[in-house]
Amino acid sequence: MAATNFFTRSPGLQADTMLGIKQMEATKTFKKKKAVVAGFQGEPGAFSQSAARKLLGESVQTQPFPSFRDVFDALRRNRITHAVIPIENTLHGSVLENYDHILEYGFPICGETSIRIAHQLIAMPNVSFRDVQLVYSHPVALSQCRVFFQNNPGIKASTFYDTAGSVKMLSQQRPANAAAIASADAAEIYSGRVLKRNIEDNRQNFTRFFLLTKQESTVVSSAAKSKVSITFTTANTPGSLFRAMACLALRNLNIIKIESRPLVGQPWEYRFYVDFLGSTKDTTVQNALANLSEMTQACHVLGNYQPKP
Repeated sequence: MAATNFFTRSPGLQADTMLGIKQMEATKTFKKKKAVVAGFQGEPGAFSQSAARKLLGESVQTQPFPSFRDVFDALRRNRITHAVIPIENTLHGSVLENYDHILEYGFPICGETSIRIAHQLIAMPNVSFRDVQLVYSHPVALSQCRVFFQNNPGIKASTFYDTAGSVKMLSQQRPANAAAIASADAAEIYSGRVLKRNIEDNRQNFTRFFLLTKQESTVVSSAAKSKVSITFTTANTPGSLFRAMACLALRNLNIIKIESRPLVGQPWEYRFYVDFLGSTKDTTVQNALANLSEMTQACHVLGNYQPKP
């Protein structure tokens, strides 16, 4: 795996290889090839299921779970071979919970893709638009459709644990005045009718998904347009983050995302997550990471992967 091999090659990171050890231990259980099963949060018809099929093929077997932690637990217990989790949305921002899970469980990132999020207003066949008084969906989906609710003040939003799950609930309970916001796939799966199409506030609504696995993955070639994801902490001193980023910038490595998360039990201290273009096979990247490990604490490579358009 990318992270494990790099830790072995780079003495500068040997002092803090906990994540690499987790990944090596996780890999041991998957020496024998087994059928690919991708876990995702939600119900069949969720956007995460579409991302799984985009990453692993239309015929991949998928398994839904109620929560993100359930997905990570299933991967740890070998109930699935891969996990597909959302990490960032262009309207809502980062899915911060999953940054914490990636670090906690130690599964390497081995792939990435993005899905266009097109929200449909869906009801059961006996419900017309003029009947709708209540709309169920995941809180993020509801927040991405604020203009629709502003333009229809007689319709109230109600949170539900999942977009596709809200359509499933309509199909089971058949409320007379309710609809849901979900994907067109969810409408088809649960025999719903689309009342209004593409009601999201902005058509440039995309969600980025990570593919995680315990199986060994090949480090992508330096010639490929690949990404490296890392995490680290810094001392709370002037210029510490600047010096950390300089390890990459001065080597002309393109930083494409930086995210911070609070350190539990250490008020106003933060862990940083950074994505940049490159490959851990590349000498420049190896030198940058070795330099970074000297400038920071708890520096980990979370994955080196090829994004799938």
